[in-house]
Amino acid sequence: MFKLTAIFVLSALACLTAAAPLEKRIAQNTIDSKTAWEAACNKAGGGAQCNTIAVTAASKLLAAAGPCEQQDSGDAMIDLAKTLNNDPEMIRLAQLFVQQPRNAPDSLQVPYCQVAPKNAELNGLFHCQFAGSKFPNFSGDQTGNIPLGLNAPVNPPGACPAKPDGPVPDGVQLNTLVQDPGASGAVGTGNAGAGAGAGSGTGAAAGNTGATGAANGGATGSANGGATGSANGGATGGAAKGGATGAANGGATGSANTGATGAANNGANGGAAGNAKPTATSGAAGGNFKKQNGVDAQAQNQKFASLTANSPCTDGDNACVGDSFAQCVGGKFALTPCAGGTICAALPLVNSPGTSVTCTTAADRDARIATALSS
Repeated sequence: MFKLTAIFVLSALACLTAAAPLEKRIAQNTIDSKTAWEAACNKAGGGAQCNTIAVTAASKLLAAAGPCEQQDSGDAMIDLAKTLNNDPEMIRLAQLFVQQPRNAPDSLQVPYCQVAPKNAELNGLFHCQFAGSKFPNFSGDQTGNIPLGLNAPVNPPGACPAKPDGPVPDGVQLNTLVQDPGASGAVGTGNAGAGAGAGSGTGAAAGNTGATGAANGGATGSANGGATGSANGGATGGAAKGGATGAANGGATGSANTGATGAANNGANGGAAGNAKPTATSGAAGGNFKKQNGVDAQAQNQKFASLTANSPCTDGDNACVGDSFAQCVGGKFALTPCAGGTICAALPLVNSPGTSVTCTTAADRDARIATALSS
């Protein structure tokens, strides 16, 4: 009798176990997320502050962190970079850090921060999701399902400005997949359009005013984004609810909730392009920017083909030299080889005007440009 009862109980437990839904925990080695930034910080002379900020940042990728704590750490990274001659590598890696996916113990997408960052270099950037997430579901109270500045869900689900083609493989660090943080394609926040100055990045105007200001207001320049100074075409205060208007050498004109409008061959630098500045994407956000993005990506790749490691460049510009990703530092290209089987290329953005310089396959490059040109 006891033997039969035991068999019955074990069988019942087996049935219950088989029927119970399995929750997949998506996690990562968060310490890996800060290694590259900390190394760049040490190289720039940040000293003991580097490790303190880096360790804190790594903890903000855990599930227990608040929705804006990852962004707060990104701001701390950039604050320090600005005291170290605006170190472009620290800024680039901080921009990638705020887009790294967060741990998800229930496999649900992690909500997005709904507060604007302190530093203009982080405007419009939001974290990717891991590929194993239960799309389209989010955890929490459902108030952070759409990134700040967007008016529709992220498409494709799980993507972010640095990786616009989709989510990040589970447990992988974003900075091992891409080099370009995609700041040039980041959207504006609040009611303002994106204000683009001449130079190597596109800034996003925040709130109801014109240029995205730092602590002291006004347009701020940066290597990888943010409106450039007004003397060289930085954004100035715009019309009602603040579309940022480029001046002098021609920033793009933004309008409420529309993003940047390109003008002639000045204005927005749609994805920094080494020595040769690409032309601005044409038309407002409501126009056929996807086709123009494809044209711009083709033009950038043609210009990249003529570049060498010794080509002159402007600090902060991103480009491709051979198959390697290249960033201009100190007037000279610093090359980072792409992973095996991939090459560096300019790709058309999908959700906004502009391009992104990143590592991908030749087949993916050709397919994405062809899709953009046929739109």
